[in-house]
Amino acid sequence: MDYNKEYESKLITVDKALEMVESDTDICVSLAAAEPMDFMSRLHEVAGRVQNVNVLTCLNMGDYKFMSDPSMKGHFTNAAWFYTAALRKDHPIGTTSFIPNHTHRAAGDRLTWRKPHIFVGSSAPMDKHGYLNISLSATYEKEFIENSDIVILEVNEGYPTTNGDTYIHLRDVDFVYESNRPVPVSPYAPITDKDKIIGQYIADLVENGATIQLGIGGIPNAVGLALKDKKELGVHTELLTEAMIDLYEAGVITNRRKTINRGKFVTTMIIGTERLYKFVDKNPGVEVLRGSYINDPKIIAQNYKMTSINTTLEIDLTGQCASESLGHVQFSGTGGQSDTARGAQESEGGKSIIALYSTYFNKKTKEEISKIVPFLTQGAGVSLQRNDVGYVVTEYGVALLRGRTIKERVNNLIAIAHPNFREDLRKEADKYMLW
Repeated sequence: MDYNKEYESKLITVDKALEMVESDTDICVSLAAAEPMDFMSRLHEVAGRVQNVNVLTCLNMGDYKFMSDPSMKGHFTNAAWFYTAALRKDHPIGTTSFIPNHTHRAAGDRLTWRKPHIFVGSSAPMDKHGYLNISLSATYEKEFIENSDIVILEVNEGYPTTNGDTYIHLRDVDFVYESNRPVPVSPYAPITDKDKIIGQYIADLVENGATIQLGIGGIPNAVGLALKDKKELGVHTELLTEAMIDLYEAGVITNRRKTINRGKFVTTMIIGTERLYKFVDKNPGVEVLRGSYINDPKIIAQNYKMTSINTTLEIDLTGQCASESLGHVQFSGTGGQSDTARGAQESEGGKSIIALYSTYFNKKTKEEISKIVPFLTQGAGVSLQRNDVGYVVTEYGVALLRGRTIKERVNNLIAIAHPNFREDLRKEADKYMLW
């Protein structure tokens, strides 16, 4: 069957898509690199005729006028599952609000309250069988496609076609419009000397044959570099990154010894460079699956020697991790940190690893501040309970918390704190009887 005529009948312009936006509606868009940027960059144009429009987003790649212009308040709310630098800047305006969530429940929790009226996402071009492909993310997209009144796809030849839960037939799409914008990329983060030290400590904890989950940034990239001598690793990850491709091409990652999804990289989203996008294009060894599956702790736990590697912003002496806020200020989001840490702890031979620098530089006070603290900063959100923290790694070593008493945790964490703060941490621990 030739689907081109049906495609042409559903082909509209961005202007027509914007006409469908009405007051008191919810719009859900694909996350991060799959964000429909042509639509998002023009959404503010309808502000004059709409009020109270909720735009559900995650990992915004752009700083769009509908959320950055103070005059948009009351017209739009960017309801975000994960903050980026743009949202941190725009939050004080009152045009954006954070949705607390775990990745594996993000779609389901939101849908229990209200289904979206419009879904807009990016897609690779339609194939001869009439299938479009949502490409770089299936984190929550399919659930919202299945529950939205109107489904619109921004079709772009630049997007790779990925395998997994990414296909959607033209019959299940209401409208399409075409775009030739560049696909957003995330440059490979540079690796510092601290990153290299932390990366090696973490690599020493990763056993041959383990299945790993890595994030994005300098520390995860350093971990990837330090894993070059490991053997038969597998990948079950929320986010597929370029560091994993380096390990695959070096023969370190084979996915052959995985317990489930054997022989394949499985992920729920992809963010990276053009090299990464070319790697995943029509690659039968890569599957992009729903976040409700990939990040389900019960699924993660089925992987033998599942090793979850995450970062945090601040940790207290009992092991509570604030990974998404700086005090009361929202910085990022929980994402899959709790999902993967809990799943790894339940895995046979699994490990949950949290990494952080021992200090940060406070630009206001012009001084170094310890990231290991007696108590989390007032207002901080606890992203990871102390019950779910196994190993903590800084540039000063590794602290094992799993199964330890508070007293043992305090001693182990002080041992990997910056030397300049250890005495003060000990005094505070004694003062508040952290034993």
